[in-house]
Amino acid sequence: MSAIPLEQRRSAKENRRVAFATIVGTTIEWYDFFIYANAAGLIFAKLFFEPAGSDIGILISFASVGLSFLFRPLGAFLAGHFGDRLGRRAMLVITLIMMGVATTLIGVLPTYETAGIVAPILLLLLRIVQGISAGGEWGGAVLMAVEHAPRSKRGLFGSFPQLGVPLGMLLASGVLALMSGVISPGAAFVEWGWRVPFLLSFVLIIVGFVVRRSVEESPVFEEIAQKKQQTRVPVVELFKKHWLLVIIAALIFAGNNAAGYMTTGGYILSYATNPKGLAMDRTSVLMAVTASAALWFVFTLIAGFLSDSIGRKKTYLIGYGCLIVTVFPLFWLVNTGNIWALFLGLAMFTVGLGLTYGPQAAVYSELFPASIRFSGVAISYALGAIIGGAFAPMIATALVQATGTTVSVSVYLLIVALVSTGAVLVIRDRKGIDLSINNQAEQEVGATVFDSRRPTVREDVDVNA
Repeated sequence: MSAIPLEQRRSAKENRRVAFATIVGTTIEWYDFFIYANAAGLIFAKLFFEPAGSDIGILISFASVGLSFLFRPLGAFLAGHFGDRLGRRAMLVITLIMMGVATTLIGVLPTYETAGIVAPILLLLLRIVQGISAGGEWGGAVLMAVEHAPRSKRGLFGSFPQLGVPLGMLLASGVLALMSGVISPGAAFVEWGWRVPFLLSFVLIIVGFVVRRSVEESPVFEEIAQKKQQTRVPVVELFKKHWLLVIIAALIFAGNNAAGYMTTGGYILSYATNPKGLAMDRTSVLMAVTASAALWFVFTLIAGFLSDSIGRKKTYLIGYGCLIVTVFPLFWLVNTGNIWALFLGLAMFTVGLGLTYGPQAAVYSELFPASIRFSGVAISYALGAIIGGAFAPMIATALVQATGTTVSVSVYLLIVALVSTGAVLVIRDRKGIDLSINNQAEQEVGATVFDSRRPTVREDVDVNA
């Protein structure tokens, strides 16, 4: 059986099922995550951190967004360990349930006015659970997609779970806009309307659970399990042999994540609607963010196709080039206070976001060896999120408060994007490399320009299988 290429063992029907399951599950997972980020930018400073005052309250609110990122590595370590030893699918189901339960419970929390200090403490604890879940979910979703994919379409299949992020943002922003502008406008949104999007997660989680349970285990892991080649402690093996690769992979993601959290982290939403600043209409800004998420979706999908055509590195470099040239125009347009100019700025910005997010699943999967791939992918992603997006909204808020201008935010984003561009330049494009355990020798070496080693063919490993 092992002599038959993995892609020949999978049916087109199963590939479609996997693609659908990764998109649906990841969309629900990130809907939950972005609902919190948007609510933090809009209303949590008032509901949970009001005694700190408006300026400090919004900083604490954005810090609570970043808090979850600090716990993503824990989720990545746990999911990576068990994902490499027990399988990808189980981790997908567990992380989905964790995220959904935490999000639903936020929807029933008392506010500071009714429960005092207990309210923000409970909010932060549930945010931590969201962070652990998010840290483990992404790695499992991308490996299920990429390891099921035909070799020539890994970029496209890998973009499917990536599409769940803009879809989750679109859904979260859209539901909040509906509640804020139609169903519970004005005071009603503050009183109870904000809770509905969180409670809706309970329904979505049931859908995601059913869909993810219907998918077969990754063929790569099935082969690893069949040959009993699981690594005893994957994380130790990862950092012993591939610590530099983990750092490089994390830095590749950092620029995209920092830029993305200007929108998904609620910063633009908070900055544009602040009564002391631009004071733009909340519902209109939410709609503009929702529309930009749709464009982010389109360019993420384009990036998947493009990376299969011209390569992962070239697609990444084009994407970071787009981000670099738009970090200043974004805020020039937002600062006009015109909703159409704000949307134009976001639309331009999302081109680079999509092109630097679409190839990521394929790049990460092709960087790490099969036996520790879940750990490598998940931990690199979690560390990149901490470096890039964890406190990006809080940093942006603090920079504007300190300098009085958004130019400082643009400079911050420019620096992070340049660092990520440098990280992209030092990896090798391994598009099409055999991902099976049979090819572990080749996977172990040569992922970066610093590593000139060639694979050693052992008797028990056929690198041409």
